[in-house]
Amino acid sequence: MNHIFSERFKSARNMSGLSLQGLADKLNNKISRQALHKYEKGDVIPDSEMLGYLSDALSVRPDYFFREIDVELGEIEFRKAEKMSSKQKTIVVEKTREEVARYLELEEIIGIEHVFDNPLKKIVINSTSDVESAAITIRDVWKLGTDPLYNIVELLEDHHIKVIELDEAEGFEGLQAWIKSKSIPVIVLNSGETIQDDRKRFTALHELAHLLLNMSHLDEKKKEEFCNYFAGAMLFPNDIAKIELGPKRSKLFINELGVIKQQYGISIQALLYRLKDLKIISVSYFNQLMAHMKQMGWKLVEPSEYRYRGMEKSNRFKQLLYRALAEDLISMSKAAELSNMKLAEFRSKSLIM
Repeated sequence: MNHIFSERFKSARNMSGLSLQGLADKLNNKISRQALHKYEKGDVIPDSEMLGYLSDALSVRPDYFFREIDVELGEIEFRKAEKMSSKQKTIVVEKTREEVARYLELEEIIGIEHVFDNPLKKIVINSTSDVESAAITIRDVWKLGTDPLYNIVELLEDHHIKVIELDEAEGFEGLQAWIKSKSIPVIVLNSGETIQDDRKRFTALHELAHLLLNMSHLDEKKKEEFCNYFAGAMLFPNDIAKIELGPKRSKLFINELGVIKQQYGISIQALLYRLKDLKIISVSYFNQLMAHMKQMGWKLVEPSEYRYRGMEKSNRFKQLLYRALAEDLISMSKAAELSNMKLAEFRSKSLIM
């Protein structure tokens, strides 16, 4: 019991981003840093009163500290995390482990098997044509046709990929990893207010490429290039691009690109890269358009009138939670625990028929 508590206590502290002294300060020195260190080493377990203080300070339920967690993430790759400190990365990793653990526990209660099959495992990636074929294969196997992808987050979850959304400060857009010993793929997306849905969609598919494409023989730069290509190919298929825009273009209007963005959920920048890759526009015209985007400030924030307003969220966890509750597979208290809420808070947000 001491070992479980010490591990969970350290995990909760890491999620909060607090040092031992920072936690002592947040507790208004009701307990010293040295005493907290003994908790973390597993030498001592706090009494019920102190457990309540720790729960409030670390934003977890008291039972959090005594629930074993069997989720170990394999090698983790962050997308656009140059500005992230090691502390920030630790926070994200610990939050991911906790979210995934509760998700898997709920699925186990209901009896859902964790089965994932990579439809691209036999395709070795060496060129953009291989990546194009991989995107076509995914759309074919998943029966997506060539229509715009409406909700990519839910799409991935429907195909046994765990998608965790964290509202973090700027610093990263996404990450992906495999759960060790379970062969379950996980994608984490930053859903902070500064991340617009078209960027979230691109990031989700970029991370999907890292998970699925056979690229272990390639260097990191080439991997990133091919993952970006895959995301563009998934969002705007080759055949559709030529139907929407024609096989060759020497001139484009921002209005035209904006309408396509709104329909297909692909940013104007990503769309321009896609048109260049497909040779619908020349490299020189692409450079000209990108220079114009930079001059107008659109590389940071694209014109608001062309903002993509689709749905990019999955309610699968909540749906499974209420299913388990309705079928008496879990108690109201357990549902609150899986939601990391206090029972009173969970009751207030639940409408039971």
